[in-house]
Amino acid sequence: MTNYCGYMGKVVLLDVSERKAENYIWTDLDREKYIGGKAMASKILYDNLSGKEKAFDPENLIVIATGPLTGTGAPSSNRFDVSSLSPLTGITSSSNCGGNFGHYLKKAGLDALIIRGKCEKPTWVEIENGEFRFHDAAELWGMKVSETQKALQKALDAAHGRSVRCGMVAIGPAGENLVRYASVMSGERAAGRAGMGAVFGSKNLKAITAAGDTIPSVYDKDKAAAHHKKWVQAIRSHPLTGEQLPKLGTAGLVSSMQVHGLLSTRNYAKGQFEGFEAVSGEALAEELNLSNNGCLSCPIRCSRRVPVDGKPVKGPELETLGLLGGNIENADLEQICRWNYELDELGMDTISTAGTLAWAMEANEKGLWKTGLTFGQTEGLSQVFEDIAHRRGIGDELAEGSKRLSEKYGGKEFAIHSKGMELAAYEPRRAVGQGLGYAVANRGGCHLNGGYLVVLEGLGLNVNGQTPRGKADLCMVMQDLMEAISMGGQCLFTSYGVFPAFLLKNPNGALAKTVNAVIPYLGPAVRVLNKLPEIACFNLPLLPYPCELSYTTGMKMNIGKFIRCGERSYNVERAVNARFGVSAENDKLPKRLTDMPQDPKRPNTRVPLEQMKKTYYRARGWEKNGLPSEKKLRRLGIR
Repeated sequence: MTNYCGYMGKVVLLDVSERKAENYIWTDLDREKYIGGKAMASKILYDNLSGKEKAFDPENLIVIATGPLTGTGAPSSNRFDVSSLSPLTGITSSSNCGGNFGHYLKKAGLDALIIRGKCEKPTWVEIENGEFRFHDAAELWGMKVSETQKALQKALDAAHGRSVRCGMVAIGPAGENLVRYASVMSGERAAGRAGMGAVFGSKNLKAITAAGDTIPSVYDKDKAAAHHKKWVQAIRSHPLTGEQLPKLGTAGLVSSMQVHGLLSTRNYAKGQFEGFEAVSGEALAEELNLSNNGCLSCPIRCSRRVPVDGKPVKGPELETLGLLGGNIENADLEQICRWNYELDELGMDTISTAGTLAWAMEANEKGLWKTGLTFGQTEGLSQVFEDIAHRRGIGDELAEGSKRLSEKYGGKEFAIHSKGMELAAYEPRRAVGQGLGYAVANRGGCHLNGGYLVVLEGLGLNVNGQTPRGKADLCMVMQDLMEAISMGGQCLFTSYGVFPAFLLKNPNGALAKTVNAVIPYLGPAVRVLNKLPEIACFNLPLLPYPCELSYTTGMKMNIGKFIRCGERSYNVERAVNARFGVSAENDKLPKRLTDMPQDPKRPNTRVPLEQMKKTYYRARGWEKNGLPSEKKLRRLGIR
């Protein structure tokens, strides 16, 4: 149990081989250091994985973790995390999800669920108020995601004689067939990256449902309620979270990316797509958007509803539009909406699917692997996706991802991944800080785990995207900030509020231009804050998270402690991945991005990775091998 509010005080280790559940010791000291969510999961993996395990081994763990703010009414606090050894990268990884499972897992009385072993046959697990029931999933095996979830709801309602309010996570055919980038779905939301769905499939685990009637307590209800009100007002008045995201969703970034040369095009050969207007957020809003939607407790409501076959479904996010748009030279918006729906139904990550497809198109063009897949030709791709999910024909090889395909057929220089994970839609040669983030990110080519520096380099502020100056230190602090935000269970879009609104509303003003010019020179100051976070023993309205955690849990929290928690999270994840062979040698990008300028007339339009990496490691206090030393881990209290 726990003396802190916001938590349920219970973590369960479920051995699905033995069908046995037992309490996992997680102390209040652990809660103070790791808060919850991804950081909590990383520490559990650090304590239990030796470095010898493989993703599909029964000994591999799945950790589903919530944050203390989930279920408390805090703005945008419905996220939960799924972490495990990734079959795509071979190292530990995580996938964040906005579905309702985390909310109901806490209502069932759990802060986190750890899964070990392998079910003897296809199985789904029911959790109700801390009790576990195992059910035969033979009839569910082979079903797509929505069909599975409908069948689960029907089974629960019949068994309990009433309509059961619950949360679910489930996999589709891609997870069952061990596609290395299969996702886990909760409602229409995806824990999409790193192949968590395939780990579920390897354990013969089709789905988990959670239900219950417990409610997390709040330490100071009056202060928390007043803080929520102010925070929601700030979110709704900010130009990004109150205007752009509600109006256009993440798709609204397509046009900005085009302007700044950041839109992945033709397998990252270019940063601008001639047909971008047809797949932009503006086109989506005008032509197909039926309504806005959002996750539980979120005032931003950035999700879109679009028609597919006459029914409203979740619309595509920016990554899907960019990667199934310009990156394969496709300007058919309705087709992208259909593919987005089909891939969710199959339980397959749209980012890695699209990245692997783009590599295959270029490999076909260069004669390395003749598949008939061609840039700009989209006929039959729905069948290709089905074939990947069921591992039929060329789909069996495409299911392995671009890294493994390039190792077999050649073309490593244009296999756009880091550590085996395909990159997001931001072409980094015009945003070199984002390029650094992709390379050093613990889980591979992730824009968020990489610090999302592109928001400084053109998509929010307008810092010089070509200069490496200051980018290493800024990358580090942005990574730590995002780690810390995720711990509480909150959406990372709330971090947009960190950037003062006046800089965004008047980007061409003298003040905004001055700030953008100065930011690259702030590296030394950022490094001092990283080494001595105790000096930030205060709170600021632009960073409301520490106050929220204090009012909800009763922990004493300030900016310095908050950032230190994020740093600890990033380091413990790096430390466990070191056991699986990660080092500076793995922090790399394909030569297309580091050696070939995007604009041949401008040699600096490439990512000067090695230069920035050295500075980054020094900023983090890591060794030259790209790893935290034992001294560093002790200083952070990681044992």
